[in-house]
Amino acid sequence: MFLEAIGEDPERSALVETWQRRLPATMESLSEGYRIEAKPAMRTFESEGEDWVVKTGIPVYSLCEHHLLPFYGTAHVAYRSNGSVVGLSKLIRYVQWKSRRLTIQERLTRELADGLTEEIDAGNVLVELRMTHLCESMRGVESETETTTRASSDSTAEDERQRFRDAIETHEDDDHP
Repeated sequence: MFLEAIGEDPERSALVETWQRRLPATMESLSEGYRIEAKPAMRTFESEGEDWVVKTGIPVYSLCEHHLLPFYGTAHVAYRSNGSVVGLSKLIRYVQWKSRRLTIQERLTRELADGLTEEIDAGNVLVELRMTHLCESMRGVESETETTTRASSDSTAEDERQRFRDAIETHEDDDHP
């Protein structure tokens, strides 16, 4: 129906495999966040203290629920240990899993903060997403800008927030020498 609506022939040889094989596989991957069995196991390990763990530069790809177009960018995540830590790759996998659904950036940011708090029993979680939206770049204003959203699962002292921002800036400085 989509191809016909834009004036294409769904039986055209170059498109047949797209709709029979490739599109279903693509949509399965892009909607992985709806499948609980795809959620990474968030196994934690004992640790001493209540220090902050900061993971910067996590690639994020998601789909805008209003336009069905991608938005993409970077997640930065920090959590205060509550006597345990999670494997660092699990933070990446959790962000990737959670982002693979129809959503909006603001909700995704909040869901990451709340979800990670629950999953790893953290004292607090800070999340920052910096995203470019193709619904803005390819249509509408046709301008590529970056949108930043932040969420925390608990109140955070200003000096802790500043250390998080400093870690993000260090990551960005490393990316742009």
